Amino acid sequence: RAARSTRTLVIAGVPAGLLQDDVMADILTIHFQMSRNNGGDVEEVTYPTRNEGVAYITFEDQEVVESVLKKDQHLLQDKRLPRHYPLTVTRYCDDVSSSLVHLIML
Repeated sequence: RAARSTRTLVIAGVPAGLLQDDVMADILTIHFQMSRNNGGDVEEVTYPTRNEGVAYITFEDQEVVESVLKKDQHLLQDKRLPRHYPLTVTRYCDDVSSSLVHLIML
């Protein structure tokens, strides 16, 4: 098993304030478990975080992380959401603030 940080992705663009936090965490879990999203077994979803609209997804296998990162675009869609939301998916690094600065600059 790879270290937890190498099995975790930072997800930005999560629509904040639309649904209860646990419902949004469920929607994220479902999204990242789907094979059409190159997903796999999710170990844990951390949402909400200190940063609005950001979640952390930890997968059981490192290979899933690589495959999720290869998908061109992640669109969060669920019948409980009013529309589709594009997500920005990046590797987790121990200096999360730098990865968030990178996301903001994209």
